[in-house]
Amino acid sequence: MGRRRRGAPAYDEDFSFVSPVVKYLLFIFNLIFWIISLVMVSIGVYARMMKHAEAAMACLSVDPAILLLVVGVLMFLITFCGCVGSLRENICLLQTFCVCLTVIFLLQLTAGVLGFVFSDKARTKVSDLFNNAIVHYRDDIDLQNLIDFGQKEFSCCGAVAYTDWSQNVYFNCTLDNPSRERCSVPFSCCHIANDKAVINTMCGQDMQDKDYLQAGAYIHTNGCIDKFVNWIHSNLFLLGGIALGLAIPQLVGILLSQILINQIKDQIELQDYNDQHRFDPWR
Repeated sequence: MGRRRRGAPAYDEDFSFVSPVVKYLLFIFNLIFWIISLVMVSIGVYARMMKHAEAAMACLSVDPAILLLVVGVLMFLITFCGCVGSLRENICLLQTFCVCLTVIFLLQLTAGVLGFVFSDKARTKVSDLFNNAIVHYRDDIDLQNLIDFGQKEFSCCGAVAYTDWSQNVYFNCTLDNPSRERCSVPFSCCHIANDKAVINTMCGQDMQDKDYLQAGAYIHTNGCIDKFVNWIHSNLFLLGGIALGLAIPQLVGILLSQILINQIKDQIELQDYNDQHRFDPWR
């Protein structure tokens, strides 16, 4: 072997290579989430296409289909960079993938810390979001099903109280409201007995005209915000496990991409060094 020039970096071809394990592990990791993102986008597009035209732009801020589309498209773009970057050993795409994952992880961490520190303001924002969803309850079938599911699961009605449903044009209690559901609440607010063969779907009729004690015999009068907060306090370990489950794939993606980037850079430096000294090995 030829002597290395004094002061030249000690590159060793045996220790400067791109690991196929890291490369294809990162590729498979991104491929799985890329397929998941395609499914999410497909479901979101299908959900939007199935809606009436007049409802398509009615409440984009609270539309679950739009949320699914946005998350799916972002995941698709990020994992696409990871797939192509790892397969083609492209440093630019890998760095884009790594930076995006890092930013998302930091945003999630920041949101969690801010939500814990400013819990009162976070509660107000959630309440405003729920009230906005109540306003558009009849405009979007997906939103309607989501609210009904939440009210049934948490045995609640409205954001703060059952009277919040007066914000909806169909359930409003004003005297000039011609709706047959005037001053009522949705069926999902009702007490449902498991032993009844026939369920009274009109059990929420005129419940906003009654006081808490009278209405409480037929419907859930407590708001969903308090029930949701109590559920969070009772399931902190479960939520911590979910947060950890979301964080681990992101940290694994960041770690694998950074390892692969460093290996590619070392390989490029070795190649450049060998090209410079290929014709003068004894210098």
